[in-house]
Amino acid sequence: MPQLLPLRQYDEHDVVNLFSYSGTIPVNKGTFVKCAFNSGWRTDETSIEELGAVGVSIPGIISNRWGTYARVTAAGTGDYAIGMLLYDVKETDENGEKLIFKRQKADEMQVALSGQTVPIVTRGIFLWSGTINGAVTAGAVLYPSGAGDLTVNSVNQNVKLGRTLGMPNGKNHTLIYLNVL
Repeated sequence: MPQLLPLRQYDEHDVVNLFSYSGTIPVNKGTFVKCAFNSGWRTDETSIEELGAVGVSIPGIISNRWGTYARVTAAGTGDYAIGMLLYDVKETDENGEKLIFKRQKADEMQVALSGQTVPIVTRGIFLWSGTINGAVTAGAVLYPSGAGDLTVNSVNQNVKLGRTLGMPNGKNHTLIYLNVL
């Protein structure tokens, strides 16, 4: 599973804040994502939708949860990725407590809840940890692989994500230059 490490250099103008994550959660920051099937940004519909109850059912009280309609999911091999998640997406903390009731803790942990907008970065330099399939050398072109990972071998040469700025170390940490078009 990919992981984004603390060494980062990017501009806030290269961050897209329009999509929520759709797929199996939890998902780690550093996962490359694409627009989910049939749910990219559309101007002819409402931008939010009702997700249901917050999680507690009390008779006579309605407490609906709302979320972003436009969604992204993990990019697979040959997919056109739009960027990389800057936040984890999960529902509970390390103790199993629901983060929907602990907004400050979710913010401190850099976590977006399911249905909430998650920041997606499109350009910058990052220390990324995960699987890069193929023979990685400094300057190798990166492409999306399954489950939000990377590869240097592509089935579709038009889906370049960036380049490596070094070779992976023993822990699979690689400095990458991300530049999604």
